[in-house]
Amino acid sequence: MNYAQAGCSALEAAMRSDASVVVLGEDVGRGGIFGQYHGLQQAFGEQRVIDTPISESTILGAAVGMALAGLRPVVEMRVVDFALCAIDELVNQAAKARYMFGGQGRVGMVARLPNGLWSGSAAQHSQSLEAWFAHIPGLVVVAPATPQDNHGLLRAALACGDPVVYLEHKELWGLQGEVEPAQLARLGEAEIARPGRDVTVVTWSRTRHTALQAAALAEKQGVSLEVIDLRTIWPWDRDAVLASAARTGRVLITHEAVQVAGFGAEIAATLAEETDARVRRLGAPRVPVGYSQPLEDESRITPQGIAAACVELRHARPAHR
Repeated sequence: MNYAQAGCSALEAAMRSDASVVVLGEDVGRGGIFGQYHGLQQAFGEQRVIDTPISESTILGAAVGMALAGLRPVVEMRVVDFALCAIDELVNQAAKARYMFGGQGRVGMVARLPNGLWSGSAAQHSQSLEAWFAHIPGLVVVAPATPQDNHGLLRAALACGDPVVYLEHKELWGLQGEVEPAQLARLGEAEIARPGRDVTVVTWSRTRHTALQAAALAEKQGVSLEVIDLRTIWPWDRDAVLASAARTGRVLITHEAVQVAGFGAEIAATLAEETDARVRRLGAPRVPVGYSQPLEDESRITPQGIAAACVELRHARPAHR
């Protein structure tokens, strides 16, 4: 199935097994703008798949209240950029309720915020904001890259019991892949998407696929890349990254988000503190994403760019404390 169908399948299974799971957001009744809710309102009715007004703060605020009252809401924000209209409800209410009330109330909510660059959609619809949410105590941040992970990680997010910022990528909805519904995924557990020996590439979301293409290019130049897909931004799998860095001694962290203050900086700082590995980052320039194709391409991370950075890193002298 494709990435959108995989998420829909996971949500349908959760709704069949637990009557407290509800969906609310714009256009969910007609299946969502990417087809990620296809058929759910017909199966479960308008009381559980709720079409809302165009008011992001209302949608998220209602979901926080639902969660505190014992429901398990899945919130549809259409794209992450629109969630900024509801940042108070997410950051000041959902993220902090469990702490501020001594665990007496938990916001078991999944906020689906499609993330990343969206072709031809310009600056206000092409942002990658995972680092914003990783910075907020109380939020879990997830970024699935494959249909299998979109199924397994959404199930894990629904079972989490805390507010989850669930960042499906805007351009992965049609990605096809095998999905084993019984295969479980764990939050905070990375996947080695490709084993390698020379350079570790740490990434997530759509850039996983870019990194795998880069690995094929680098292989032709005699450089073997190990590609790690974090899958969960917070908590992130420190052990997997540190173990790979110990094997290769060289790490490239690459992501679609702006490089300045991106989550790659947190990983790089951890590697600097914990290892002797030589570390580099590769992210987007600090510019708004352009509407025209040439300008948009300036913000894209390419297989050629990753491969070139890794080949250069492979031939750099080892770092020393």
